[in-house]
Amino acid sequence: MSAHISNVRPQPDQVIVDIANYVADYEIKSDEAFDTARNCLMDTLGCGFEALDYPACTKLLGPVIAGTMVPNGAKVPGTSYQLDPILAAFNIGAMIRWLDFNDTWLAAEWGHPSDNLGGVLAVADYISRKNITEGKTPLTIKDVLTAMIKAHEIQGILALENSFNRVGLDHVILVKIASTAVVTKLLGGNKEDIINAVSNAFVDGQSLRTYRHSPNTGSRKSWAAGDATSRAVRLAWMTLQGEMGYPSALTAKTWGFYDVLFKGNAFTFQRPYGSYVMEQVLFKISFPAEFHAQTAVECAFQLNAEVGNKLQTLDQIAQIDKIVITTHESAIRIIDKTGPLDNPADRDHCIQYMAAIGLLKGSLTAQDYEDAVAADPRIDAVRAKMVCVEKTEYTADYHNPEKRSIANAIQVFFNDGSSSSNIAVEYPIGHRRRRGEGIPELVKKFQVNLARRFDTKTQADVLALCLDQSKLESTPVNTFVDMLSFA
Repeated sequence: MSAHISNVRPQPDQVIVDIANYVADYEIKSDEAFDTARNCLMDTLGCGFEALDYPACTKLLGPVIAGTMVPNGAKVPGTSYQLDPILAAFNIGAMIRWLDFNDTWLAAEWGHPSDNLGGVLAVADYISRKNITEGKTPLTIKDVLTAMIKAHEIQGILALENSFNRVGLDHVILVKIASTAVVTKLLGGNKEDIINAVSNAFVDGQSLRTYRHSPNTGSRKSWAAGDATSRAVRLAWMTLQGEMGYPSALTAKTWGFYDVLFKGNAFTFQRPYGSYVMEQVLFKISFPAEFHAQTAVECAFQLNAEVGNKLQTLDQIAQIDKIVITTHESAIRIIDKTGPLDNPADRDHCIQYMAAIGLLKGSLTAQDYEDAVAADPRIDAVRAKMVCVEKTEYTADYHNPEKRSIANAIQVFFNDGSSSSNIAVEYPIGHRRRRGEGIPELVKKFQVNLARRFDTKTQADVLALCLDQSKLESTPVNTFVDMLSFA
């Protein structure tokens, strides 16, 4: 005899309701959050401008059918493309993430909350252009910053206690969830619409981390977030056409997200939604490197001044006994790699490669991950001397919400019994605890990236606007994007 299965539709899962309540009702009052979001907007766009120098990225951009222009479509900053907001979200998102140089959030799950700007900016620009044609008021950059803060918060709060990587899922699921929620609101959706759209995002197929790990590491990791934020816009748009949602998308027995993809476990939460994540977010300022290795690279830079002259030839490197990288558990699990590194995506997720470049050159740029640089035999010779060791205090401080450190230390030991200093860096320059030191460098990074794409006058105009919080916030989105686009 078959078991009775109730066909009574349940109330929506509380996790999804909480997201919808936050997006629909919560008022952001933190000046620090808005100031950080402004800096985040600058930095994120700048990362996209730098990515436009790389054909591997640009070959994926533009319309599906060459030459297609969408009236009132969203413009893609740094280009002449004007696309439907779904495709524009992919373009912007892929540019932002391509070089692994935008912001980072580290917790039980990690990720890059500014990836959500792909969907946020594309939709805000589209809405603004559409509103103008209808005689309505365009959105302003304050609307963009508000959506950024809320997308950061959703992605980051879900990541604090819930590890998607441990069940093999990629962190871009959180981009899809966060972008879906805030984009639905931007498109005019109400609380019920947000619930329905987010439920579809959880029911949706989710990316595996296959492309981030040996032996399959590859360039998909550079466009996966663009794909996720673009998919979010698609799901939001479908919802606002009346497409239904799935109230127990998470909790349905057998068929829900928890049972299918999270080993039957429910999400847990450390804190309610507010503006915590934007205020605490980590910026990659000085060099592009997977964030668990940022402080290791800073250590390597310091050691280059001390022992770099002893690493210039293979014979000199042979005189090294070992190089000890003292680190935290997450770094060992994700970026501790030996053996061949097949492509730039492989190299920028190898702590040994990044530290080796720092030791050899005292610098690290995106070009250092390309094949031409990687062919230098000294790099693998230095890598072969390296060993990663976990320090339990570093791991504990990494998870401590009052510290959120990303500590690393490096020491070089030579065959003659001598050794270098043991250089340790607890907080990278992009950390909240180093904002005073970091933000001026972030502005310099933005200036460099503006100069890659724009003439001198445009560079000056954009920079002046971006440094004026009040003026930027009141600027119509379409006006701002026009400054960054080509006819």
